[in-house]
Amino acid sequence: MIKEIIIQKLKSAFNYLTVFLKWGFIAVIIGGVGGVVGALFHASVLHANELFSKYDKLILLLPFGGLLIVAIYKKCKMLGNKGTDSILASIRSDEGVPFCLAPLIFISTVITHLLGGSAGREGAALQLGGSIGSSIGKLFRLDSKDMHMVIMCGMSAVFSALFGTPITAAFFALGVTSVGIMYYSGLVPCLMSSLTAYIITTMIGIKPTHFIILGIPSVSAMNILKTILIAALCAELSIIFCTVMHYTARYLKIWFKNPYLRIFIGGIIIIALTYLLGTRDYNGSGMNIIERAVTLGRANGWDWVLKIVFTAVTIGAGYKGGEIVPTFFIGATFGCFIAGLIGISPGFGAALGMISMFCGVLNCPVASIILSIEIFGAQGFILFAVATGVSYMLSGYYGLYGSQKIVYSKLRDEYINADTK
Repeated sequence: MIKEIIIQKLKSAFNYLTVFLKWGFIAVIIGGVGGVVGALFHASVLHANELFSKYDKLILLLPFGGLLIVAIYKKCKMLGNKGTDSILASIRSDEGVPFCLAPLIFISTVITHLLGGSAGREGAALQLGGSIGSSIGKLFRLDSKDMHMVIMCGMSAVFSALFGTPITAAFFALGVTSVGIMYYSGLVPCLMSSLTAYIITTMIGIKPTHFIILGIPSVSAMNILKTILIAALCAELSIIFCTVMHYTARYLKIWFKNPYLRIFIGGIIIIALTYLLGTRDYNGSGMNIIERAVTLGRANGWDWVLKIVFTAVTIGAGYKGGEIVPTFFIGATFGCFIAGLIGISPGFGAALGMISMFCGVLNCPVASIILSIEIFGAQGFILFAVATGVSYMLSGYYGLYGSQKIVYSKLRDEYINADTK
């Protein structure tokens, strides 16, 4: 009897070890491919932004670049693809991720940045990663449940490669699809994948995203109250941002049913706004403005408003890219502005704004807390955690991605399984 129990336990241990080795092998492969592709994508987008900064007249070609984006998506029969939403939906269903999505989103995002569209790069990263993970999963002939796992591994890998935040990348992939639960079975694979990608990009010479904050306040009752105020305002701002993004896309489709006309008009609007304002601050990702707000504590009071407008028109018209870096821009400039009004370090206020907005629009509190440590360091950890909790609770059931599910209520222990607004 004892012998049989021991044999059974050894078999069980062997099975766990086999699964661990299987996923370790697959995750490292996905992380390796994701790291190389992510590094190439990072370099391409960076070079595109540098070219736009040097030759800002390129913005006059934005409408024509938009026509090219629509043409290549139509040629590949991907015009109806919902981008990041389709990746998130594939994790909960048997819906596959087409391989051609990777080169399409790569090329179209570079075009958007090169010609001055207002977008980030992480939406493309999630689509690139999901496509890479799905393709490798098909290569290994994995079943439908394992396919969900490799898609999350791919998302983790490319997100990690672009931002240099491997732990955030893993927890983001685990928690972004279904808010209120985490796919903990994917913890080891996603960590291995994101860490592999991170190591590859650092070996290539890509520096992780990191900001130095001057004037981090002490943890006192007054500073906690000020943190809560900034987070609460950012939570409401995240609702506004998500609403503007969704309604802009919806009405542009209603007013301009032809995708060629829609993206061309969107490009014209961005050109007009750019020349009307006389600045290129709101084109591209705006990482320089984010860095200025965080490290120098300087931002114009209207920066966040204009970035919302530029991003909503760019993405809503059909240009490709991501919304997370624009979210950082909006949060940093808004937080910097509010902090100056309430008597807290503007640089720290910008950092609080970034983390609060990230959590508010993506509903990922654990990933948000980890992100604060990876890009700002651990010194202000307590205040960042407070801001994350407040933003998560007060941002309601809104989100940038329509395929995201709010599985459990934010206000009580209740299963709701609702779509984001």
